[in-house]
Amino acid sequence: MTSREEKVFRLTFDDNDLLLLLCGQYNVNLAKIEKTLNVSIDSFGNELRIKGFSEQTKLAGDVIQRFFKQLSADPDPQAAADGPLIEDILRLVENGYDLSKPSLKSDVFAATWRKKIFPRTYGQEDYFKMMRQNEVVFGLGPAGTGKTYMAVAMAVDHLKSKKVEKLVLSRPAVEAGERLGFLPGDMKEKVDPYLRPLYDALYDMMPVDKVERMLVSGEIEIAPLAFMRGRTLSNSFVIIDEAQNTTSVQMKMVLTRLGHNSRMVITGDLSQIDLPPNQLSGLVDATARLKQIKGIGIFCLSGEDVVRHAVVGRILKAYNEEEK
Repeated sequence: MTSREEKVFRLTFDDNDLLLLLCGQYNVNLAKIEKTLNVSIDSFGNELRIKGFSEQTKLAGDVIQRFFKQLSADPDPQAAADGPLIEDILRLVENGYDLSKPSLKSDVFAATWRKKIFPRTYGQEDYFKMMRQNEVVFGLGPAGTGKTYMAVAMAVDHLKSKKVEKLVLSRPAVEAGERLGFLPGDMKEKVDPYLRPLYDALYDMMPVDKVERMLVSGEIEIAPLAFMRGRTLSNSFVIIDEAQNTTSVQMKMVLTRLGHNSRMVITGDLSQIDLPPNQLSGLVDATARLKQIKGIGIFCLSGEDVVRHAVVGRILKAYNEEEK
């Protein structure tokens, strides 16, 4: 079979500076391609030579050309080359994406104080677009798909551009249950561990002192879900994380908090519901009831959108196949 014949595939580039960025320091990016696709890559001046079985060399060539094209279009190619871009492209290949499809659009992003947050998968790009277009968005998906991180990025973008005056970030502390009272400290110290992922995302997008000042001033509020009751949240961007652990009553309460000039993103993983077996998840109930409502978007990220370590995507795939 021709696909099992060894072959040398040559690629020539007209920008040596960009080619150096593509290769990475000590050819680290080329090494990642070699390891993932089982090929060997040598550089000679402005040429790369890929050796391996025919099918793999062609695939490696497609990866390199896609990588070069995206670096060329990026306003900061150095940062892109040093970042996770090559892992993202290789993950697309592992998930069976056709690299001849258009690249992710460079005009889809969230602007934060520290950096611009770009979608890293086609699913994340569509998720971003949905958050721009709808007042309420349900972002569903397994761990590692960026559903919460991307929502916080969009919220910070809205705050930075003064489209809203306040961020409200919340999640149920259902894991604590009745044991919450046995934890040391005041209420804030008791619930902060459950809100830590929200803090981490903010600190990645904003200077620490700015986050702290806005927490004190109330421009950013991070609180357990119970604190939402009885309020009207106007001129706010609201994120409810881990919403699979809300009850139907809690979800209705949260959804009806939305006030004038506000947006809400509700995220959750329907495969990790920690409620009692006889308790219907408010997230399951809401997405079933509201899927035809104007102004509400429901988006499902999948294992193909996992942006943590590549092995996380393989783990999720194995679990999903077992469950099927």
